[in-house]
Amino acid sequence: MQKIRVHHYEAFSEVPHKGNPAGVVFDGDHMTEAEMQKAAYQVGFNETAFILPSESADIRLRFFTPGHEMNLCGHATLASVYSLKSKGLLGEKERITVETRAGILTVRIQTSANQQYTITMTQAPPKFKMFHGSRASLAASMGIEENDIHTDLPIVYGNTGTWTLLVPVSHIESFKKMRPDNSAFPAVLTKMPKASIHPFCLETYDKAADMHARHFSSPYSGTVEDPVTGTASGVMGAYWAAYIDESFRSPLQLTIEQGQEMNKDGRVHVQVAKHQDNVDVSITGRAVYVTSFDVAVS
Repeated sequence: MQKIRVHHYEAFSEVPHKGNPAGVVFDGDHMTEAEMQKAAYQVGFNETAFILPSESADIRLRFFTPGHEMNLCGHATLASVYSLKSKGLLGEKERITVETRAGILTVRIQTSANQQYTITMTQAPPKFKMFHGSRASLAASMGIEENDIHTDLPIVYGNTGTWTLLVPVSHIESFKKMRPDNSAFPAVLTKMPKASIHPFCLETYDKAADMHARHFSSPYSGTVEDPVTGTASGVMGAYWAAYIDESFRSPLQLTIEQGQEMNKDGRVHVQVAKHQDNVDVSITGRAVYVTSFDVAVS
């Protein structure tokens, strides 16, 4: 029986078992795609990252949910880079490039005096598409009422590496009653049936945060909810710049809180900068090592 070693990190937190768990595997170049998928299924986290060599960047990362491969995963990228840096495998490098299916991204690493690593990763250029489906059916799929959805802000599909539906919610109290029916999502998201759903609001539990969110997985991913979501937080920053404050002062700095309803409290710091007609989005966070374990892939 072939086994591979999986390193468990929590991203967007410095406290074990808070934030978002990610599996990190160093033996990606010795595994087939089928073995990666089986390993991710065995691990059971929202995403497991596999580190491979790259001909066009410093490293290549592939990301798998228990159900399928993803183009990009923010928290698993952060966990992978943190793991490489903390194990001394990046040397003194403070900037690396990462090849993903969403393109080649730049990652910056800041090291504090006590050897804490703060990692910033660029996101793919933001894209949006309007949602024209049923608001009532959308609300029902999340376990809330249609009148819980904000009436002054648009519902849009957003992408800075992977598509998610951004749903503005009026009040933070609505998040406590959310009970997603993920199997209903494809019938609601007819234009993008494989997308996830990301409700958010401008009320927060932490006064230092700017936005609150939850993230409900695509039913094809094999999971229900993502505790603290990096790429979707990046999309939220781009959404702010496009629909909440189009005249924002660049660079825009936002703090996103997520995970409180799952007892997985985490923070993602989002930066949005204007460069002529372009908007650049990056996310920043920390990670913490939890444990390592083996899973069978054959």
